[in-house]
Amino acid sequence: MVRVLFVCLGNICRSPTAEGVFRDLVRREGLSERIETDSCGTGGWHIGNPPDSRACAEAERRGIDLSDLRARQIKESDFEAFDYVLGMDDRNIANLEAMCPASYKDRIKLFLSYASDVGRHDVPDPYYGGPDGFRDVFDMIDKASRGLLADIRTRHPDALG
Repeated sequence: MVRVLFVCLGNICRSPTAEGVFRDLVRREGLSERIETDSCGTGGWHIGNPPDSRACAEAERRGIDLSDLRARQIKESDFEAFDYVLGMDDRNIANLEAMCPASYKDRIKLFLSYASDVGRHDVPDPYYGGPDGFRDVFDMIDKASRGLLADIRTRHPDALG
């Protein structure tokens, strides 16, 4: 089993979108029994809340359901439990590195590092913008998800069967 954790600030926009998009890709590829997904935030403001309604609307428009997701805050045990801990921006990465035990720091990466063709370093936070921001973020996440799955296929062929 390969375990992937998506991380943003509050776990209501970017990271649940990434979890939903990647989970859907994994399902379509027939790998749901081999790849596990989760998402969380570095902050705890939204614990227990569903994803932002604009994220849900964009996901639904694309045939992806985020309704079962609920915000949670990262905990130290996540660094051991997950093979990939993927931050959405440099601030998330800095927060993750500050709390991560030294032996697991190699698991932390910027999510968009799996989508070099996007032309951006960070997934921008769409929270204070309109629906267009959520659409653009969704497109970035979709590309990075495909790159991430390719990386998992390369680095973990035995786990995928």
